[in-house]
Amino acid sequence: MSRIARVRLALGALALVAILFVFVFPSRSYLAQRRQVQNEQHKVSVLREQNDKLQAEAIRLQSRAVQEQMAREDFHRVYPGEQVYDIVPGVTAAATTSTTLP
Repeated sequence: MSRIARVRLALGALALVAILFVFVFPSRSYLAQRRQVQNEQHKVSVLREQNDKLQAEAIRLQSRAVQEQMAREDFHRVYPGEQVYDIVPGVTAAATTSTTLP
C-alpha cells in the first residue's frame, strides 16, 4: 500500500468520525430529548386535568348544602330537635338454625 493510499484512508476515516460527531450523535441526543419533552408534556396535561377536577371539587365543597349533607351522612350531625336512627342488619336464618343442640 502506498503512502498516498494510507493518507487517503486516514483522511476518510477522520472524515467519517467527523460526520458521526457532527450529525449522528447530536441527532440521537435530539431525538431522546424530544421523547423526554413529549413525556413531560403528557405529565403536565394529566396534572392540569387533575388540578381542574380538584378545583371543581373544592368549589363544590364550599356549598352550604353539600356541607350539611356531609355533616349529616358522615358525622351523624342533626339540628336541635331531630333524632338519628341507625339501622343495624338483622341475624340471618342460617345463623339461627346452626346453633341447635342434638
